[in-house]
Amino acid sequence: MPTIREKRVYTDQSETVDAYVAADLGVAVARVSQDKVGEFSLVERCTARDVAATPHGIAAATDEDVLVGDDDGFEETGFGPAVAVTAYDDDVLAAGEDGRLARYEGSAWTTVGTVNGDVRSLDADLVAATDGVHRLTDDGLSAVGLDDAKDVAAAGVPLAATPDGLYRLGAGWMHAADGDFAVATSDPVTADAGNLGRAHAATADALYEHAPDDPADEWHARDLPIEDSVADVAYATDAVVVLTADGTLAADAGDGFRHRSLGLRAASALAVVAEGNA
Repeated sequence: MPTIREKRVYTDQSETVDAYVAADLGVAVARVSQDKVGEFSLVERCTARDVAATPHGIAAATDEDVLVGDDDGFEETGFGPAVAVTAYDDDVLAAGEDGRLARYEGSAWTTVGTVNGDVRSLDADLVAATDGVHRLTDDGLSAVGLDDAKDVAAAGVPLAATPDGLYRLGAGWMHAADGDFAVATSDPVTADAGNLGRAHAATADALYEHAPDDPADEWHARDLPIEDSVADVAYATDAVVVLTADGTLAADAGDGFRHRSLGLRAASALAVVAEGNA
């Protein structure tokens, strides 16, 4: 099983990774070697809404249940219809259609809180929902601000993607970039307390990048070889992997993006693990 603590990063040094994609048709996996997207296959037919790499395996939030497994197959866990999943400590954290949050330790689900709004995304201990950003603690859920959040990134300096812009958490939420943002991701390998490190964010028509140790702490637009909206971003040791809503994967290992279409409609989430670790 992976040793991953956050859904968008792996820590193995292998050059080849498995990129798991959640889409309307199901969960697919593609082999990515630096900037080359190779063979791919559909490993679970379902309506997948989110996917995450966790210590228990690849977790998939579907319209019927949370599934856990790998490219050899997935098993039901009994959660019920789910909209988002992430790795939380050594467990799986999932959000239901009713705002219920529960953690899975490998055999059973334990409810840990309920969000009043609709959950859009989970990342480690952060929750993005229609009523703002929430944080899960040992004492339960606490609201940490903003009125509407579409995505969150927990590593280093937390990020929140909102219709009013991209925000970073410092002494409260501080505006980082203008735009109607739907995606926010950060790389725990390059981030630490007070340092954002490598990160990406996206609106419907643009991808932005924050470079590690940027002295100006700025976001810069990145050109993609495809025009479709970015659905998610993941990190390998030597590459950035981007998923678009039409099911295209694009990878950049330092010389620009190369891409390949997987032919998946309504792709929504991406999880990357070292090949053979899922």
